[in-house]
Amino acid sequence: QVQLVESGGGLVQAGGSLRLSCTASDRIFGATPASWYRQAPGKQREMVAGMINGGNTKYGDSVEGRFRISRDYAGKTMYLQMNSLEPEDTAVYYCKVRLRGADIWGQGTQVTVSL
Repeated sequence: QVQLVESGGGLVQAGGSLRLSCTASDRIFGATPASWYRQAPGKQREMVAGMINGGNTKYGDSVEGRFRISRDYAGKTMYLQMNSLEPEDTAVYYCKVRLRGADIWGQGTQVTVSL
């Protein structure tokens, strides 16, 4: 079973940037649909950014133009570059892949944006 590990979260001031990484135990980031989700306290988990076929991307309305999803050439790491961060972006961020009909999630990484 493929395993995913997120990293790169932390505390940042509003207006700052962070880059999250999602490292897989196998080379899966290419044709495999992959996404970043987030969940804030008391709220439902929401899709932030998605990628399929390594190049086609989509973004949630609240992050469009500020966040960018990408992957490395080797296909083992997926990134989420987050710019112009706002306090409303505070959440636990998860990466997810859909592999052979099953969703595989990482354990999450906390992002906290202060005023």
